[in-house]
Amino acid sequence: MEAAQFLGCFCIRVNAGGQGTAEEVAAQAVDGLRRLTEFGKQYGVAVIVENHGNHSSNGKWLADVIRRVDMKECGILPDFGNFCTKWKGSDYGECAEQYDRYMGIQEFMPFAKDVSAKAYDFDSQGNCVETDYRRMLKIVKDAGYRGYIGIEYEGSKLGEEDGIRATLALLKKVGAEV
Repeated sequence: MEAAQFLGCFCIRVNAGGQGTAEEVAAQAVDGLRRLTEFGKQYGVAVIVENHGNHSSNGKWLADVIRRVDMKECGILPDFGNFCTKWKGSDYGECAEQYDRYMGIQEFMPFAKDVSAKAYDFDSQGNCVETDYRRMLKIVKDAGYRGYIGIEYEGSKLGEEDGIRATLALLKKVGAEV
């Protein structure tokens, strides 16, 4: 928190993972987020949770956690690409169960303090292959969000910088349409 304040950051990003049932992990997340958010208030720094796999990629689950924390300084960083709720084998391998990303973003947007546009691959027209950016940005805009949209490129076909540029170009194109 001290470093975030020194750097002028409005928030820190955390994950809401843990061991146990969905209910057990939610209880732990609510408790930890409340304490962390209270601490952050002393520094003027909010806490945002990114959907980042397992329970936190379930839109209903994470929105409920944030509702239960019930502090305006605690919110969500919706990530367009992180909706794997169950992995095959060890964590972060191949995804076995995927939550509907559009429904998840809709459930997250009332609590969004930032947004992360993630892309992995593009078609020949520059559209993201795995995410319909028109549909996604309409959800974001219809929720009344007017803040920043960060960019993440996690593909392998383009280099990191080219992937970021391609995502930025897509955001600008679709943003002008929506």
